[in-house]
Amino acid sequence: MSDDLVLVVEDSDSDIEAIARAIGRSHPDVRLEFLRSGTGVLDRLTADGAERPGLVLLDLNMPGEGGLDVVRQVRARPDLGGLRLVVFTSSEDQAEADACYAAGADSYIYKPINFALFQSVLSRTLDYWRSREPNVTHTVVPPPGDSSAQA
Repeated sequence: MSDDLVLVVEDSDSDIEAIARAIGRSHPDVRLEFLRSGTGVLDRLTADGAERPGLVLLDLNMPGEGGLDVVRQVRARPDLGGLRLVVFTSSEDQAEADACYAAGADSYIYKPINFALFQSVLSRTLDYWRSREPNVTHTVVPPPGDSSAQA
């Protein structure tokens, strides 16, 4: 597993650009690999000789297999048990967050619209997960002002 490699599974061009820019500014040592759908993630992670990322950043809602599907597939594979899975989504639906955690996601983080906050959230997420052993704890970062997620 390589802590300097992050696999980003995201279908939105604008989010791909924002993620690349944000992480490039805060963590220039991190290498990013992008997949546009959840469909190829398991093949990518299990390919012979493939470098394992230290973190997988997953969009939740994508055409075909979404982030929740990927979490379920990865967690069903004992050989991928140590992989850190972070759902990074615009969904504020608590039921979706609960489903992701039940499936084995390490974290469920809301994508802020403001770029400075977006960059800060990604920076803190990378700092946190790169300093932890895999699957130690779960963390929720609620959207700003969402008191229901903070209760």
